[in-house]
Amino acid sequence: MNSFLKRALDIVCSISGLLLLSWVIALAWSVSAWQSGGNGFFIQKRVGRHGRQFSLFKIKTMYDDRHGTRSPVTTGGMELLPAGAWMRRHRIDELPQLLHVLLGQMSLVGPRPDVPGYADRLHGEERLILRLRPGITGPATLKFRDEEQLLAMSGDPVRYNDEVIWPEKVRLNLAYYYANNLLTDIGYVLRTLTGT
Repeated sequence: MNSFLKRALDIVCSISGLLLLSWVIALAWSVSAWQSGGNGFFIQKRVGRHGRQFSLFKIKTMYDDRHGTRSPVTTGGMELLPAGAWMRRHRIDELPQLLHVLLGQMSLVGPRPDVPGYADRLHGEERLILRLRPGITGPATLKFRDEEQLLAMSGDPVRYNDEVIWPEKVRLNLAYYYANNLLTDIGYVLRTLTGT
């Protein structure tokens, strides 16, 4: 019953969000396309439920990595589009993911979908996390809402992510797997919307 209610909440909220915010998504896409000189969407393969990959859509907030030299972790900085930092701060770039929620590829609340490679590092009990639909927000997302700043302050962002942040996210996501319910999901959504 809990999974049915969770999915019902996802459908109702994603439809409502898309109807109310479609103009914001369209405007953000237009600004991003104008500033980047290309497609206003950032599209990347991510690992979803049961390890299945899907193409994640976000509003583009950084210039294209034409030389393939960008770090796999984002620390912000000069590569951001002029409006990129603002869109990230207000989570405008995440709004297209409401379509993924409606399609059942994601949920409002759950572990963030990793890029291929990180999910392969899950072992033993940790692989239970892959039974969950990835989410737009969740306990790990809220704890590391300032992740880019933490990475930027570290001497080695990739190493700090791999040795400190990612293991803690795994711990939080596994705890969420065992303890999630509709009330906790609503709480995470409200905390995300209010920035608390």
